[in-house]
Amino acid sequence: MEQRFLHVIDSETDRMTRIVKDLLTLSRLDHGKEVLAQNKIDVRSLLEGVIEKLILDAKSHGHTLTFAATTALPVYYGDWDRLEQVVINIVSNAIKYTPDGGRIEVFAGQVYNELYIKVRDNGIGIPKEDLGRIFERFYRVDKARTRKAGGTGLGLAIAKEIIEAHGGKIVIQSKPDKGSEVIITLPLTRK
Repeated sequence: MEQRFLHVIDSETDRMTRIVKDLLTLSRLDHGKEVLAQNKIDVRSLLEGVIEKLILDAKSHGHTLTFAATTALPVYYGDWDRLEQVVINIVSNAIKYTPDGGRIEVFAGQVYNELYIKVRDNGIGIPKEDLGRIFERFYRVDKARTRKAGGTGLGLAIAKEIIEAHGGKIVIQSKPDKGSEVIITLPLTRK
């Protein structure tokens, strides 16, 4: 009995730590105190690294997790750590909310003067009425399922702030029981 209580306390402490870290990140982004690095990024290496980090989690659910470049990938200048954080968050969500044996695909390429990164899954999807609120802080589509999965309701809010700080956009298209597609576009030339 005591072990179970200790496990609950440990688990809740970890969850609260994640929430505090996420809130601090959002606060720094909101107030312009989060200084984004402007490093030369090999986009292929960044995305292949994310796949490598998450492949075991995906396989533990029987998922297929793939990456494909649809065009030659341009060099991008931005904050590697923050962009990696965004892609990890999105792919992790796809893993969590896709029933076992699903498919998660990551694509990247260049269209005109923009880099795009797309993450597509065949998961549970998001109801139409929730799509407009998905980037709100603490908003969770299925609160019971998200809490069980360990979400704070801040990941997509942080992702949006990071992408916008890079001058880009992030959108989600989804249909219940059909899956979701997250599309990030980042300008290759910024003012």
